[in-house]
Order: sequence, then structure tokens, then C-alpha cells
Amino acid sequence: MRIKTRSIVQAAVIAAVYASLTLLIKPFAYGPIQFRISEALTVLPAVLPASIPGVFVGCVLANFLGGFGIVDIVLGSIATLLAGLSTWLLRKRTFLLPLPPVVFNGLIVGSYVYLLYDRTYPWPLTMLFIAISEAIVCYGLGLPLLSLVRKNRIIREALNITIE
Repeated sequence: MRIKTRSIVQAAVIAAVYASLTLLIKPFAYGPIQFRISEALTVLPAVLPASIPGVFVGCVLANFLGGFGIVDIVLGSIATLLAGLSTWLLRKRTFLLPLPPVVFNGLIVGSYVYLLYDRTYPWPLTMLFIAISEAIVCYGLGLPLLSLVRKNRIIREALNITIE
């Protein structure tokens, strides 16, 4: 398997956008109730496989710079990686595309946020809050972003995306 320079650049740009968007709204991006608008990018693997490592690396960077420690860097980034891979597997089922980020972040991030950082709310409620905020972002911003990419020829050409 040959990795193309274009794919590396696409992944790097997505990583930079993910990390920047997360840090831009840092007070809302971390904690038991979080709105990471950058998580909208987790639907892009449906049309752009290079976004899988892109959102993963972006999440690693954002979590490293976010200051919540190694658990957040590792487990939060793994949740985003699993979401990206699962989204790619569901690429033919548009309405389900935001579901993997909702599930993985709700379960994984919700668990360690409760266990290690904030016990303000009961564990299931913390997971639910993370999942709901993820659903709002991924369905509210992610699906429209994906629709824009799929319908806009200029964006597709700029990103070198072929729609099946």
C-alpha cells in the first residue's frame, strides 16, 4: 500500500483544523459537558479516508495541549480513532455516520471524565451528557458539513474526493 503525499497533507490539514477548533473553544471542549465543534469532522471519513488519521492526530494534539493528562490524550484519541474507522465502515448509511462518535465518546470519554476528573454527576449521566453533546455536534454540524462536501464540486476537487 502506497501512501500518497496528498493523503498525508489532507490528514495534516484536518489534524490542524481539529486541534485549532478544539483549543479555540477550550472552555466548552473539556469536562463533563463538552461541545467540541471539531468532532463534526469525524463524519469526513465517509468521503475522505485521510481524515481518519487526521482527526486522530488532531485529537491527540488537542488533548495534549488541553491539559487533562495522559488518560485524555490516549483514551480520548482512541475514542476519536474508533469513531473515524467506524464512520468509514458506515459510509453508505448517511444517517448513521455520526453515531460512532456519539457512542465511543459517550462510553469512553464519559467514563474516564467521571472516574478521573469530575464526579459532579453520576457516571451514567456523565456518559449521557458527553453522548448528547456529541450527537448535537455530529448531527447538527457534521451531517451538514458532509452534505456540503458531497454536493459542492469545488470542495470535492480541492480535497481530491471521488464520491462513489
